Amino acid sequence: MRAVTAVMPLVLANLALFAQGTASTAAFEVASVKPSQHMVGKDANTQLFLSASAVSGRNLTLKRLILEAYEVQPHQVVGPNWIDAMEYDVEARAGGPASGAQLRLMLRALLTERFGLAMHQETKELSVYELVVDKNGPKIHPTTDSEHPAGGGRGFHGTLQQFANLLSVKLTIPVMDDPGRPGIASGTPVPVLDQTGLSGIYDIPADLRPEPGGDMFALWQRFLQDQLGLKLEARKAKAKVEVWVVDRAARVPTAN
Repeated sequence: MRAVTAVMPLVLANLALFAQGTASTAAFEVASVKPSQHMVGKDANTQLFLSASAVSGRNLTLKRLILEAYEVQPHQVVGPNWIDAMEYDVEARAGGPASGAQLRLMLRALLTERFGLAMHQETKELSVYELVVDKNGPKIHPTTDSEHPAGGGRGFHGTLQQFANLLSVKLTIPVMDDPGRPGIASGTPVPVLDQTGLSGIYDIPADLRPEPGGDMFALWQRFLQDQLGLKLEARKAKAKVEVWVVDRAARVPTAN
């Protein structure tokens, strides 16, 4: 039986990065954070883009920014309702080329500076899925690219835990009867933990187009097994999952 604390390595890694970020002077050279002029609602699925030296996005909630900065899933951020309702436009540029990890450290510092964001961690017991290797072995291999701008195209680029984070949200998107309408996440995402034991960065096509009347879980399960050599398993016992609790944050960020 797998240990219920399997999520802890990711959490510890995040804590280590957080410690590095607070101990260093890593910060964006120029940054603009301001309330969005026109609210679109969280179901619009707005994106935060990471390039080789910048972070940008429009109509982003504070919760969405926290998810990116700390590389956690939606269920791992707890706070007042407004953090997932108020929307902001963000444009931030580093002084030179920066890795995704460095940009996220800078984003953490920016959230602390502009929103006065303060959080602490707690442990909750939640039902989870596990992403595991299928019986015939994996069909994917790590990419040789060390850098890859986020937000471009419809494919996925990242670690398998990051892919598991994506699956957590994707599994909540219902199949639409009208294929012309965009799918919108609904319901509370079930945590997905990476238990594959596979390290490295992967490029995965993640744009599935289900037929009306299909089942989203079955669709992803088939894709995982046929294309990736992976599968999802429901854990019978609840897992201990670390969550970030927002203690303090300002609705209106400080001036640019």
